[in-house]
Amino acid sequence: MKNTLETRLGIFFAFALIAGVIILELIGAADFFRKGYRVQASFRNAQDLRKGDAVKMAGVAIGQVDAIDLTNGFARVSMKITSRSAEIKTDSRASIKFTGLMGQNYVDLQFGSPTNAIPAMEGSSLPTYEQPDLSTLMVKLDGVASGVEGLTKSFSTENLSGLLGPLTDFMKNNSERLTGIIGNFRTVSDNLAQGKGTLGKLINDDALHSSALAAVARLDTTLGDAQKLVTQAQSTVATINEGRGTLGLLMKDEALYRESTTAMTNLKEIMQKINSGQGSVGKLVNDESFFKNIKLTLQKVEKATEGIEDQGPLSVLGIAVNKLF
Repeated sequence: MKNTLETRLGIFFAFALIAGVIILELIGAADFFRKGYRVQASFRNAQDLRKGDAVKMAGVAIGQVDAIDLTNGFARVSMKITSRSAEIKTDSRASIKFTGLMGQNYVDLQFGSPTNAIPAMEGSSLPTYEQPDLSTLMVKLDGVASGVEGLTKSFSTENLSGLLGPLTDFMKNNSERLTGIIGNFRTVSDNLAQGKGTLGKLINDDALHSSALAAVARLDTTLGDAQKLVTQAQSTVATINEGRGTLGLLMKDEALYRESTTAMTNLKEIMQKINSGQGSVGKLVNDESFFKNIKLTLQKVEKATEGIEDQGPLSVLGIAVNKLF
């Protein structure tokens, strides 16, 4: 290559262009030449967010903070979205997060509704939700630390002695009684272990254990029989409901129902006729003269039977005929 003036000028301009791109990238001005669109979000607290901080979606950088202004009591953050794959919707919510205790803040965008939301365009305003900033969290942590410190102070030697002092005095004043109580408990436990007393026998008696097992077995058998009885009853009810068998036919047969209804109607009519004195039976039931004749006949029979204990059969027959007729 010839070392001419044109060659030296070309190399100089190439290096100058590279240096300019590097400088623009370092100062953040290179973003001016990138294609994209701007969206806005308003926060009550910007939480030390700065121009040039990242804008992320699902942890992936999709743009940068372009400007931060105060408008109507809110911090309005303008973001330039440069990623072509980022699908920001009008209901995508924005929040300010931080990467760590000493990390840099960034704007986090959530995915919007996949069906109903409209894609965000140039100048679209996104809804936001506030998160506690680092200073608020530190204040809460300081309050927690103060509470823990106060709790540890309450467990100091003086406080513990004041708390356990009455208990210690009680133990000293009643040491003999407590010793006796503990001894009684030991005696009772020894008797239980040796099978003495009612409770000890209940615990250690093998025969009682066998009886209990037999009772449980009998109870199990009884429950099984009861279950079989219930099953049979259910089967019988199902058979009746299906109209099978004698009782099922009686309940389901419409002809039998009609005949029973007719028979009851006829019986009702017969009873009404008897009560009204119609027919032979009705006259017998309602005729007072017939009742008087029967009563008179019974009186004659009673008189005819008086004194027949000493008479012979023929005499008795004669007397009865004379008395009656």
